[in-house]
Amino acid sequence: MSPMQESREEAIKRLQKSASELEARTAAEKSADLTGQQVAGQAYKIIAELLGGVFVGLALGFGVDHFAGTRPWGLIGGVLLGFALSLWMARRTANRLMAQAKAAGVKGEPEPYVEAGEENEDR
Repeated sequence: MSPMQESREEAIKRLQKSASELEARTAAEKSADLTGQQVAGQAYKIIAELLGGVFVGLALGFGVDHFAGTRPWGLIGGVLLGFALSLWMARRTANRLMAQAKAAGVKGEPEPYVEAGEENEDR
């Protein structure tokens, strides 16, 4: 009986090892792939940064105008500074996302946009 139990134990160990390798492989593949929901979330984050910077600059400019009495100039300066800040923040986020994609090994060329109904002769 002991040789039969040893073979079962070896088979169980081998199956457990295979299962753990498979689990590790699928976990790595899942972490590298972005779902459509994650991509949309990152796009909304960049849009929120763009709009948020402008609105914060608008509010600060309005506050400066109200307390300093520089009626249009504080508002104009605040909007311009907010716009510049929002562009900087959006670029920083885009660079971070590109670095994450490169680290994950994503390779590929951007696909040209083709309108529905148009035919692309190059393909």
